[in-house]
Amino acid sequence: LIIPAERGASFADLLSQCAKAGFDGVNVTYPFKEEALAHVPAGNAVVTAMGSANTVRFTAEGPRAYNTDHSGFVAAYRKRFGTMAPGRVLILGTGGVGRAVAFGLADLGASEIVLFDTDPAKVESLGAALHAHAPTGITIRSSADPADIRGFDGVANCTPLGMVGRPGSPLPPDAKGAPRWSFDAVYTPVDTVFRAQTEAMGADFLEGYELYFHQGIDAFQIFTGLTVTDPDWVRGIITHRP
Repeated sequence: LIIPAERGASFADLLSQCAKAGFDGVNVTYPFKEEALAHVPAGNAVVTAMGSANTVRFTAEGPRAYNTDHSGFVAAYRKRFGTMAPGRVLILGTGGVGRAVAFGLADLGASEIVLFDTDPAKVESLGAALHAHAPTGITIRSSADPADIRGFDGVANCTPLGMVGRPGSPLPPDAKGAPRWSFDAVYTPVDTVFRAQTEAMGADFLEGYELYFHQGIDAFQIFTGLTVTDPDWVRGIITHRP
């Protein structure tokens, strides 16, 4: 379903139209993930704490909001890195996907989460939400200089920089550091400037496509009530590799 912006419908109008049209649910993407919760009750406590949703399920009791970016990131991280602890992590961008990734890293056992955003209010909001959610031992700080990423085990790009139409990277060309791993939420394209920068520093890279894939599995389960027991089988169907 594509609804041209020229029609002038608001986000709330579109949700209402989709519900009336008989949709089982919708995926919500940038820049409406935080706005979604202003219109739809959260489907679980984590979504309430996170303040961001990317999946809305229409039910007989009314719409419910979920965040499969959160669960999808956790699944993607575990698939790529196994039981490796995230360590000390810098998150660049604290909007909708940044909130989901930050909560995912907290649930994965990150020892410290450092936030960077050009909007200080977003950093403060996410920091407060994480403090209320995160297990004991996690510290949340804000960073004013993304150029120096020395001392970080992981670095995550959760900004739109690098996607089609938004070229560039949140890291400056002279960024210094040696992270063990990196993640880019951008998946169109998969090969971004941020990826090249962090791989040149020696980081093992987690593609944004993997979050996209695993959140899709979780969204399917929410929409249908069915359980996907073998995500790799689904991957084979998508990539035409049995």
